[in-house]
Amino acid sequence: MKMIINDPRYSALPKLSEKKQAFNAYKSQHEKEEKEETRLRAKEAKEKLQSFLEQHEKMTSTTRYRKAEQMFGEQEVWSVVPERDRKEIYDDVLFFLAKKEKEQAKQLRKRNVQALKNILDNMSNVSFQTTWSEAQQYLMDNPMFAEDEELQNMDKEDALICFEEHIRALEKDETEEKEKSRMRERRQQRKNRESFQIFLDELHETGQLHSMSTWMELYPSVSTDNRFANMLGQTGSTPLDLFKFYVEDLKARFHDEKKIIKDILKDRNFSVEVNTTFEDFAHIISFDKRAATLDAGNIKLTFNSLLEKAEARERERGKEEARKFRRKEAAFKSMLKQAAPPLELDSNWEENECQHYHFKGKKHSKKSKKHRKHSQSPTPAEWKRKKVPDISTWDITGAMEKTSETEEENHQHRSQKRKKRNHSESGSEGSSSGDSGSSYTPAFHVGLCGSELLFALSSFLCRT
Repeated sequence: MKMIINDPRYSALPKLSEKKQAFNAYKSQHEKEEKEETRLRAKEAKEKLQSFLEQHEKMTSTTRYRKAEQMFGEQEVWSVVPERDRKEIYDDVLFFLAKKEKEQAKQLRKRNVQALKNILDNMSNVSFQTTWSEAQQYLMDNPMFAEDEELQNMDKEDALICFEEHIRALEKDETEEKEKSRMRERRQQRKNRESFQIFLDELHETGQLHSMSTWMELYPSVSTDNRFANMLGQTGSTPLDLFKFYVEDLKARFHDEKKIIKDILKDRNFSVEVNTTFEDFAHIISFDKRAATLDAGNIKLTFNSLLEKAEARERERGKEEARKFRRKEAAFKSMLKQAAPPLELDSNWEENECQHYHFKGKKHSKKSKKHRKHSQSPTPAEWKRKKVPDISTWDITGAMEKTSETEEENHQHRSQKRKKRNHSESGSEGSSSGDSGSSYTPAFHVGLCGSELLFALSSFLCRT
């Protein structure tokens, strides 16, 4: 009251109660302001201490509180903050520094790793086969690495990991390069095979290569071409393999092309005989458009096949003619054996050509064979009384046919008889042979001229 009673503003409030109320309000407001100011000063002191500790070079996340108090206890920034608050701030600072150091270490590690990678990438003497000890020596000799202290202080484990990653990258590049090289080589080899296949097609079109070709025959022509030389030494199919595959493909077309050739021959009404030459055969084939796609070797094989069939037919025809001739010869022999009068050893053809009478013998049954009387040749006197027929009137055709039929019947009869006979069949064989000789009397055959008759007769007389 003593300080404000003489102030003119004191009388502004007439009542004492109002003055007291205004004083209390002022006092309360002033206390609040002082507390706020104190709080702000304490906060500012804490912030300064925290900033001071966080930025001080000697502070680390491992620095203890006692050591910090020894270092900063005499400084106002440290002492102005109460100890309780200092410890809380110090703990916060340690947490902040630990986080900061961790982030810095992470950034530094990242920077060192990238720098080391750049150095390794620029070192041409480091390959995927380089060892870690060799790489360390190369790094010490590198000026960029030697001038960088942070790189030299880099963690060895991080450096080793970086080196291993670099080696793996080099190995991957090497593998990819080898794979690319392999693919290029395979592509080139495939192109070489395709070129050689085209070369074989050219040889086939010119007629040098066909289904009957051999490698030894074709080698002189093949070996001089560059497409053959490009195939040498490469993996996969060899030129010989491709040649064999090509020839096998041509041979596989044989049956289809053989049908085409037969159709062409049928359309041209031409057949291959024994005396047909390949030139004539090829000449006939060449006129047809379908022959343009035929393989020369298959044409030759088809000709050989048809020629073999023609020769087989000719051999069968010859065998048939020989069988016919043997039948005629057998008929002629039977006629001579039953000649009346019988022939003598000193008989000649001119005297006996038309002096014998021949007749068809009657076939006797098997039951009457034992009771059959053997015919006797007439005496010369009786023969003179007989009328001698002309040889031109003999039933030669009937005799030949009769001979053939009787021979077949006797052959069947003997076959059945062999199956039924027992150990005492020696006697029955003689009777069977007798039946075959006396079951019929063959006559002369048709188609023998004078020279043929003379030859057959002379052959028979020589054998008898």
